[in-house]
Amino acid sequence: MIVETNIPTKSQFRLGVDIGGTFADFALMNDSTGEVSVYKAPSRHDNISAGVLDGLAAVAARQKISASDIKYFVNGTTIAVNTVIQRNGAKTALLVTEGFRDLLIIGRLRLTDVLNLHTERTVPLVPRRFVFEVGGRLLSSGQVHKKLDRDSVIAVAKRLRKANIEAIAICFMHAYLNNEHEVEARAILQEYCPDVYICISSEIWPQLREYERGLITTINAYVGPRMNAYFSALDGGSSTIDLGAKPHVTRSNGGIMALPSARKLPVGTLMSGPAAGVVGALHLAKQSSIQSIMTFDMGGTSVDVAIVPGEVQYSAESVVGDFPVIMPAVSVSSIGAGGGSIAFLDSAGVLKVGPESAGALPGPAAYGRGGSRPTITDAYLTMGILAPDRFLGGEVTLDPELSRQALMTLGSHLNLNEYETAEGIIRVATSVMYARVLALMAHEGVDPGDFALFAYGGAGPTHAFILAAELGFRQVIIPKFPGVTCALGALVADVKNDFVRTVYQQIDKDTDGTLFEWWSELDAHGREWLRNEGIPVERAAIFRSADMRYKGQSFEIHVQVDGEANSDLNALSTLFHQRHHQIYSHSEAGATVEIVNIRSTVVGFTPKPNLLLSNAPAGAGRVLAAPEHRRVFFSGQELQAAVYPRAMLHPGDVITEPSVIEQYDTTTFVPPGFRVTVDPTGMLIGERV
Repeated sequence: MIVETNIPTKSQFRLGVDIGGTFADFALMNDSTGEVSVYKAPSRHDNISAGVLDGLAAVAARQKISASDIKYFVNGTTIAVNTVIQRNGAKTALLVTEGFRDLLIIGRLRLTDVLNLHTERTVPLVPRRFVFEVGGRLLSSGQVHKKLDRDSVIAVAKRLRKANIEAIAICFMHAYLNNEHEVEARAILQEYCPDVYICISSEIWPQLREYERGLITTINAYVGPRMNAYFSALDGGSSTIDLGAKPHVTRSNGGIMALPSARKLPVGTLMSGPAAGVVGALHLAKQSSIQSIMTFDMGGTSVDVAIVPGEVQYSAESVVGDFPVIMPAVSVSSIGAGGGSIAFLDSAGVLKVGPESAGALPGPAAYGRGGSRPTITDAYLTMGILAPDRFLGGEVTLDPELSRQALMTLGSHLNLNEYETAEGIIRVATSVMYARVLALMAHEGVDPGDFALFAYGGAGPTHAFILAAELGFRQVIIPKFPGVTCALGALVADVKNDFVRTVYQQIDKDTDGTLFEWWSELDAHGREWLRNEGIPVERAAIFRSADMRYKGQSFEIHVQVDGEANSDLNALSTLFHQRHHQIYSHSEAGATVEIVNIRSTVVGFTPKPNLLLSNAPAGAGRVLAAPEHRRVFFSGQELQAAVYPRAMLHPGDVITEPSVIEQYDTTTFVPPGFRVTVDPTGMLIGERV
C-alpha cells in the first residue's frame, strides 16, 4: 500500500444527487453545521439533466443559498443501466479480428437457466450485420503476426458512415497485451466518422477473455452517446447557473470520478446508484458501531440488496440485464419488487408482483396520472400504512379511492376484498424478496441472525420490518434520511479506479522480478489518473491484488496482495495457497502457481462530512406517547397503530407498540413484535420482543 497526502480546502455546501427510475433524490449538507436538507422529485426521463438542475435549484432555494455556494457536487445515475436493460441505446457497430465475427453470439455457450429446456439465447446488443471483421493478427504474446489491414478498416468505415452508425466498439484478439492495432483502427475510423463515439477494448478493460472484453467495450459504446450527451448538458448547465463545483460522478466500484473520466468510461457507472447506497449505509452503520449489515434499498422500481460483513464486498461477476460485466463493482443483487411494481394474475390465475413497474409516469394508481393497475404503493395506502395527504411531506396527494378501485378489480378475480388483496400483494412481494435474499445469504454462507437489516430508499423502511420478521434478522436499522441514502453515500464516497494487466506469469525458480516492475507501472498509472481527476483528497493509497490459479486450472481466484508479497514471489505464492484453502478447504503447496492478471486499485480518500445527523437532546429512554393513532389492516386484522412524526423522536426515545413513523422522504411501518429505540446518531434501531 502506497500512501500520499493532499489536504483540500473545506467546502461550504455539499450536494449529492441520485437519479433513480422513479425519483431523483437530492441531499444538501452544510459542511459547517452538518445539517442535511433533502428533496425528492419525479425523474424526468425526457430531459434528465434539466431535472437535475431544476432539483438543484429547488433545494438551494429552500435553504436560501445560491448555486455558487455548493462547493462539492456528486451525481449518481441509472441512465447507463436502464439503457442496457431497456435496450434503447445507440446504433452500434463492432470491429473484430478476422474470423471472430460471432464473438458476441457464441459468448460462453452457457444457458441462462439450466433447468429450463426452452431457454432462449441472449440477443446481442449489436446485430450481426453490424459486426465487421478486419485483417491483421496479434499472437498470444502480443507480437504482431500480421499487420493491420488498413484498407479493410477504411472499407468498413465507409460502410458505417452510410449506415449512420452512432457508436463503434473495437475489440481485437490479444489487444490487452498490445493495443497498436486498436489505436490505428480508431484513428482511421475517426477520420471517416468524426462525429461517432468510438472506444477500444484495450482502454476500457485490458484483460484476457475476448468475449467479456468485447462485451464490456460494446456496452460502453452502446451507452456512450447518451451518457456523453447527459454529461455535456450537465456540465454546460452547471456553468450556466454558476455552480460552485465541478460535477463528479459515482461509479460501480463504490468510488467517484470526474466528468471527463465518466465520458470516456460510461460503462463504469452501470451500478453507480446502488453502489453509493451501500457505501453510505456502511458509513452510517459504523458510526453506530454496527459492523455486519445487509442493505435493503427499496425504491420505486426495484429492491437492491447487498451483504456487508464489516466491509463493502466487490465482484467481477456482476450481471446487468442479460449480460455479465467483468469490471469490479460493489456486489449488489437486484429484485424487481419496488414500490411501483405492478400486481397481476398470471395465465394460471396466480397472483404475481413485478418486475414491471409503473415508474413515475403514470405511476401507481394512487398518483392519479392515468395508472390503473395496482402496485405495492397502492397496497400500502389501502392498508392504512401511508397517509394520502402526507406523501412526500404533503407535496404529493395520493387518491385512496383510485387505489381501492384498482385493488378491487384485481381482487374480484380472487374473491378477495380490497384489504385482503392489498395484503396479498404485500405477502407475494415479501415472498419474492425472501426467496432471493435467502438464496443470496446461503450462497455467501451467512446467517440472517448475525446481520442487521439496514433499510433505505423511498419504500425500504415501509417494508423492512415485514421482511425482517420472515427472514429472522436480529435488528432493523432505519437511518435519519432513508429516502436519500444513495445521495448521501455519494458525499462520503472516495475517488477510486481499478487498473489491470494480463501477465500469464508462473511462479517458479526461473521467475524474475519483471512482475513487480509491471505492478509498479500500474501503480504509476493510478497515481497519474488520480492527479488528473483534480478531486481534492486527504490522502491516497494503492492496493494490489492478483488473479491466480494452479497451473492447468481454467479459472482463477482473486487474492489481495499485502506485506512481503508486494516484493517476494514466495510470499505471493503462499498468499494464494492460503486463499485457495480458505475457499475450497484444500491447497497444494508443491504445485506450480500461475498469475493471470495483476491489479492495482488507487483510492483517494475524500474528506468525510459529519453524518451523525443528530443535535437533539436525549430522551433518556422515555417511552413515547403517540400524538395520534390510525387504523392499519395487517396480518388479517385491524390494528390501531401509533403515528409519530420522525421529527419528534429524540435519541433514547423508545416505541413499544405497532406504529407508523412519518417523514418527508419515507414512511416506516413497525408491525407487532418489534421494539424501536432512537440511537445517539438519530437512527431507528428495531429489535424483536
